Amino acid sequence: MDTILVILGLLVAAAAVYYFGFYKKGKINDRDGDFIPDEVEDAVEDVKEAAKEVKRRAKRVKEEIKDVVEEAKDVAEQVKDVVDAAKGKPRRGRKPKK
Repeated sequence: MDTILVILGLLVAAAAVYYFGFYKKGKINDRDGDFIPDEVEDAVEDVKEAAKEVKRRAKRVKEEIKDVVEEAKDVAEQVKDVVDAAKGKPRRGRKPKK
């Protein structure tokens, strides 16, 4: 029971130091009056913006990987055509213009 009272007393003392020592004297800026320092709010906003940017970039990388996979499949098909041509098989596809 004594430890709970000591911890509670320390919390009350810390809150009093925060409020009277920093907040009331203007050492902590608080534009909107919610007792959360502006520096903390700005940092949280920066983290949110960074998370949005990471999500946007991840989406673009996913799209790019999909395009690369499709092109790799096309290259594999073309390699088969080159192997067939090396073996002497006739050309497939559209005939060249005369």
